[in-house]
Amino acid sequence: MPMASFDHGQERGLCRDHEICGGCVYQGVPYEEQLAGKFGEVKSLLEKKDIHYDELLPIEPAPCRYGYRNKMEYTFGDMEKGGPTTLGMHKKRHFMSIVTVDECQLVHDDFNVILRGVLEFVRSRGYSHYHKKKHTGLMRHLIVRRGVRTGEILINICTSSEEGFDEEAFVSMILALPLEHNVVGILRTINDRLADAVYCDELRTLWGRDYYNEEIMGLKFKVSAFSFFQTNVEAVENLYTYAIGLIDDFENKKAFDLYCGTGTITQVLARKASEVIGVEIVEEAVEAAKVAAAANGLDNCRFIAGDCFQVLDSISDKPEVIVVDPPRVGMSTNALDKIIGYGVDQIVYISCNPKTLVENLYYMQYYGYDVVSVKPFDNFPGTRHIECVCLMSKTR
Repeated sequence: MPMASFDHGQERGLCRDHEICGGCVYQGVPYEEQLAGKFGEVKSLLEKKDIHYDELLPIEPAPCRYGYRNKMEYTFGDMEKGGPTTLGMHKKRHFMSIVTVDECQLVHDDFNVILRGVLEFVRSRGYSHYHKKKHTGLMRHLIVRRGVRTGEILINICTSSEEGFDEEAFVSMILALPLEHNVVGILRTINDRLADAVYCDELRTLWGRDYYNEEIMGLKFKVSAFSFFQTNVEAVENLYTYAIGLIDDFENKKAFDLYCGTGTITQVLARKASEVIGVEIVEEAVEAAKVAAAANGLDNCRFIAGDCFQVLDSISDKPEVIVVDPPRVGMSTNALDKIIGYGVDQIVYISCNPKTLVENLYYMQYYGYDVVSVKPFDNFPGTRHIECVCLMSKTR
């Protein structure tokens, strides 16, 4: 099986669609300027919220700047009303228009080949795209996922329940595409909801299996069609390694991994800790975490599905180490109060949104935790997204 590779190359030329695609806002901006801008944004947010910290460390550049995304959700539509069907991303400042992005630089070229093949298939058969206002039409989304370490590809075509889609012909077309890596599953999701988002009313496996395999930090994972998984594998390995390295000593201690997703950090902690409890609100992610822990031979992990505050309020376990990795909205005050109440010496906060990070830090600082260090990570070059890792230490 051919193994996936990362593109560590230097500057590429501007993407063909940089002026109209709403995906990459920093196309054409030298990478050093991108990093400086993101670092400056984090610094400014900390200062505006009057967050006192011992160290604001340099931003960590991405290991790879191109071809790093292992998942894409494409939308069917058109560029102009009544024009030919397109497949790709929303146009800048024009939500109703869809740009065909079959030369995207953020994905492996297999994604672009798949997109072109699917679009040609849809156009040649005259399939209609779903109309966001009329709520009619067949074709809705295309989701492509790739195992970076394994080279496995999972393809999911999302349609309405309107009749006419030729599933057998679609499978034959996909399997005939000249791809570098191996397709392991072809799925069809039926979605009749009104919202312009990927929902699953029914999932059909048209060919192969409904998951792909991935490896991260020496751990094995099965990633299903709708499971959350980190989008930039190599970059998040660097981030997780750094984050866990901040903890002074967790050997033979009980640890909590809150907002744990599919349990990557939980399982890394479990290699040394006596027990680790992972809490995650998405039930599918929790089930995936349980399967992965069993496959990795880790029997000292426990995963609980539910809202973080409600779960913590219902269990008697007391942690000695806490790692949190909340979604973009950050943590609620109820969850923060519960976490602060444990009084652990160190809390490691991993954030995908510096705006909500500083709000949470301000609250925790007021209730007895010092911000020891903050380090930004550029895990998504070309975009506005910024990751941060923060170490907090109890003061009183």
